[in-house]
Amino acid sequence: MPEWVEVIWRTVFAVVVLFFLTKLLGKRQVSQLSFFEYITGITVGSIAAYVSLDTDKTWHLGVIALLVWISLSLGIEFLQMKSKKARDFIDFKSTVLIKDGKILEDNMKKERLTTDELLAELRKKDVFNVADVEFAIMETDGAINVLLTRENQPLTPKHLGVKVAPEQETQAVIMDGEIMDEPLDALGLTRGWLMGELEKLNLSPENVYLAQVDSYGELTVDLYTDSVEVPQTQEKPQLYALLKKCEADLELFSLSTNNEQAKKMYGQCSEQLQGLLKQLKPFVQN
Repeated sequence: MPEWVEVIWRTVFAVVVLFFLTKLLGKRQVSQLSFFEYITGITVGSIAAYVSLDTDKTWHLGVIALLVWISLSLGIEFLQMKSKKARDFIDFKSTVLIKDGKILEDNMKKERLTTDELLAELRKKDVFNVADVEFAIMETDGAINVLLTRENQPLTPKHLGVKVAPEQETQAVIMDGEIMDEPLDALGLTRGWLMGELEKLNLSPENVYLAQVDSYGELTVDLYTDSVEVPQTQEKPQLYALLKKCEADLELFSLSTNNEQAKKMYGQCSEQLQGLLKQLKPFVQN
């Protein structure tokens, strides 16, 4: 066999073996690497290159070395799952870099992290003032996570005492012109509903590159032909009209009741809805 053909065959063989061994290691190996996973990735890549290019008679030893490294990596991961001490020794412990708005200089030196690097990591988290940080922790994979002080955290419905319904994941129901039945089932929808929505837009599935349905049941489509504009449905104007009717009803309730407290409440709700309608008008009316 010519040497160049042998190199091609070994390269393909090494890629296939490396692919399956990496799948065996799992997703962590291709995400944020721990200390040992970093070493494993470098070593396994080097051995795979040896198997691919070395043309002597001992190339099969490289495959054996690959299997040993993968087995060792799996064994260490199993040990880490069973022992906290093993995890701390192999992957190190998380380090607190900021506490109560104060930078811990000793921990910064321990992690060999400069102030500029810390500030850069904080900016990635949209934090520009160290005093706004309750905790900043360097994780075992080197990532820095930040917890803002309570007064600087974004306001959520929970802070307001408002319960919100869980939001479903947006599902792709058409991809490359093909209807996806499984996402439709997950949303509790049918092909008939989807075809009806497409008919409103004068479209067929073959014209659609990607179609998605969000948690509110609204369909958005992206066509193969980018120059063609998707017709807008009339659902949003209908929603605007319904909200307008609600605002009128609230105003009517305010005028018709004799209870001063209820009158004030209805009036305030009507004013708030009027403000909301002004903001929504450019988006829901044609």
